[in-house]
Amino acid sequence: MTRTILDIHILQSVPPSNLNRDDTGTPKSAIYGGVRRARVSSQAWKRATRKAFSELLDDSELGVRTKKVAEVLARRITALDPSTSTASGEELAAETMRMATGSKIEVPKRKAKDNEDGESDAAPESAYLMFLSGRQINALAELAIEGGKGGDLKALKEFFKARENKARARQLVNTEHSVDIALFGRMVADSTDLNVDAAAQVAHAMSVHTVEDESDYFTAVDDKNTDAEMGAGMIGSVDFNSSTLYRYAAVDVDRLQENLGTGLREGRPVEPTRRAVAAFLEGFITSLPTGKINTFGNHTLPAAVIVKLRSRRPISFVAAFEKPVPMGAEGGYLQQSCEQLAKYVPTLEKAFGLTGNGQSWVLRVGTETEALSALGTELALPELVTAVGDAVVAGLEPESAAAAPETEA
Repeated sequence: MTRTILDIHILQSVPPSNLNRDDTGTPKSAIYGGVRRARVSSQAWKRATRKAFSELLDDSELGVRTKKVAEVLARRITALDPSTSTASGEELAAETMRMATGSKIEVPKRKAKDNEDGESDAAPESAYLMFLSGRQINALAELAIEGGKGGDLKALKEFFKARENKARARQLVNTEHSVDIALFGRMVADSTDLNVDAAAQVAHAMSVHTVEDESDYFTAVDDKNTDAEMGAGMIGSVDFNSSTLYRYAAVDVDRLQENLGTGLREGRPVEPTRRAVAAFLEGFITSLPTGKINTFGNHTLPAAVIVKLRSRRPISFVAAFEKPVPMGAEGGYLQQSCEQLAKYVPTLEKAFGLTGNGQSWVLRVGTETEALSALGTELALPELVTAVGDAVVAGLEPESAAAAPETEA
């Protein structure tokens, strides 16, 4: 069975920075090839990519991941039915989410402080993060109003005693998935049938060379100190490193289309998939985790991007850097990295019969990246996003056409 897999490979140099730190404040690292490498976790870059979606997609195409699901749903309920008070809306929302997900939705003990009436002012929360699309929230709000008009919690509970109404709640939370849910997946611990398998896989970014952390000792001056008051207002230190990173992500386009197609129109349309692929491609390429960004201002963009469309399975090129890249004669790691990658890719693809398998594009900046020019069609970012979107649609349209129901003449 032919699949559509999108591989994204990136080389990006980052100056002194602390993009992603551990519990001690030290930049994360990993041993690879027997040496210490700088590392940025996949979660950090997925978060940065999701945040980039706000500029690339309409709000209606995105979801919200929060424990405060009752509060979010309650706001939608009261917006649709102004006769419902905030407190009643939260009660309706909590009951609806319980029915829809099977999860506990209650006021956390740490927030359960009673007011003068002996009741808590805090809104109920889920025990773990819930990921819901905007369309799902809207649909659940409409269902809550249908069963508990005017904030009638008792009526809503009676409404959900009917098996078909409870089934509707579960169906609504499992259809009309947003782009970010379709890409990054969703886990509902209390109802595994509501889980969504992620279409995107993001690797931990790693430096292509050995890295040693450094420490910046700093002081802050008290503006109100007089000449007689010596010393700093505070002192501290922050760890950092600098590196040339290899970044990798893969998207199972078929799974993405399946996730987006559930609950949409017949035939699983390809346009939402195109938009999702384009948003992920641009968002992943241009995003940057914001750890200590105000301290270091390390705003860089990739020096090289290789995008490949495959038909069988995703393939990372990280092994090209299992042997750490040596520093160039005049300093720097980028040129050596590109040359090492340019030799590795065709050798790997020839050995495994992958030559001519799928399309390939290259985005690169500067003379240091010239070695990569033979790995694909060179395009600037806007043209790259368009070309990949077109290729994805071309690969999926025959399947969509086959899936579409026949119509009578």
